[in-house]
Amino acid sequence: MKKIKYSILLLLSILMLGIGACTKDFDKINTDPNKPSNAPATNLLAFSLQDFAANLWDSWGDIDEPESYSGQIAKIQYIDESRYQFRTGTVENMWTYLYRELKSLQVVINAAEASDNTDLQAVATTIQCYIWQVATDRWRDIPYSGALAADSGKLTPKYDKQEDIYPSLLNKLKATNDLFNNPSPSSNVGEGDLLFGGDVAKWQKFCNSIRLRMAIRISDVDPALAKSTIETIMGDLSKNPIIESNADNAFFNWAGAGTADILTDESWYTGLYLGSRLNNYAVSSNMIDTLKELDDPRLPVYANPVLEEKEQTVYRGSIIGLSGTSAPGGLSHYSFIGDFYANNPTGYTPFMRAAEIKFILAEAAQKGWNVGTTAEEAYNEGIDLSLAENKVIDDKYKTQSNVKWNGDIKRLYLQKWIALYKDGHEAWAESRRTDVPLMAPAPASPYPGHNRPPFRYPYPASEARLNGANSKPFAANVKDNYWGQQMWWDTRKNVK
Repeated sequence: MKKIKYSILLLLSILMLGIGACTKDFDKINTDPNKPSNAPATNLLAFSLQDFAANLWDSWGDIDEPESYSGQIAKIQYIDESRYQFRTGTVENMWTYLYRELKSLQVVINAAEASDNTDLQAVATTIQCYIWQVATDRWRDIPYSGALAADSGKLTPKYDKQEDIYPSLLNKLKATNDLFNNPSPSSNVGEGDLLFGGDVAKWQKFCNSIRLRMAIRISDVDPALAKSTIETIMGDLSKNPIIESNADNAFFNWAGAGTADILTDESWYTGLYLGSRLNNYAVSSNMIDTLKELDDPRLPVYANPVLEEKEQTVYRGSIIGLSGTSAPGGLSHYSFIGDFYANNPTGYTPFMRAAEIKFILAEAAQKGWNVGTTAEEAYNEGIDLSLAENKVIDDKYKTQSNVKWNGDIKRLYLQKWIALYKDGHEAWAESRRTDVPLMAPAPASPYPGHNRPPFRYPYPASEARLNGANSKPFAANVKDNYWGQQMWWDTRKNVK
């Protein structure tokens, strides 16, 4: 497994060299008949998984912005991103990384389909749909249906609305689950499965759990589709298995032994320790104040005690998006991100966790849908799974008066937000959908007139230059880069 991880960078170099060989004559000159010109599909799978985990979940792709917008992490020096002063290069990179991974996975899907390798096809489609979901939740309307056809000369893809992307992805995932249930004799994921080590059963659980996530996300805008999707899955778990325990978690586990350039260490560790950015960040006051109010045992896992307090253990969060070059009081005045999440080169990147699935089922049950459990039971299981993930034993926590299930959906939303720590993409999406916790925009935002953190991420400038005719109508829906039209599934009123 480690050998594959180290070879990914070499594979990336090969891919980049391949892009440069763009003319027919050069292809003829540059082709060595003794060496294959195409990477094995399983290697491309490995590259896509690692590239996504390394670049969309590091300090640039996750902590600076999604974690900040979600209300979980604050920047306490070099604060620009937390107050919505984005770096154009970072925006371009996020767009490039996502479409690079999506295209690589499409190559895997095509190769697997051509060789009747249904397991590899299903695995690649699952993670591709997952990445599409992250992309549309970041930008809303994006090139989708025709976006991966550049090799056939289609260089200016049309944009698709999120209203169309979500149902399409749900259909793809349903068909993918059918592939898992009917594997071909020649199916073999290969050694490139860096997520589950070739355990196809876990991939199928991940596939159906993504369906649950997407269905609950649209439950207030397309309740019929959401309800039918969730009830179909929960009505036959033998054919539609889901993530049910922490043993099933879709965690990208890192090998370690990396450097700032050899990306084999966990993504937050790479940025914060190898990249010397640790003291750029503190756990937010939103998170720390919430955990304190709930007497939550996850507090010392999520955050480190402040360094300036020598005689007592103190946890103190920072307001997100302050003015100035650094937060008032000095860096040691705030709680840095906990060692469990930041100071572990062999840690994990959480694509999806069992606790999230239990909270989804709790919400569905609260809506009266048939999911084979009650809202209270699933809510309690979600809390238990989150505590266990964080190596915490506390049987009394969920019986506290301010935690115990009482039928209040906002209580469920808050526990889900807490459990989504380190998954800034999903925590930001959920905070936009639920308005829990209730948050104001950054106080030092250069954009006046808004009453919530960003609705979306800025489109890259290259889209206006290179795909202007298609992007212009959708860019017109954006205000101040981050606001304007809400996500399709964001039904909040009077937000701006």
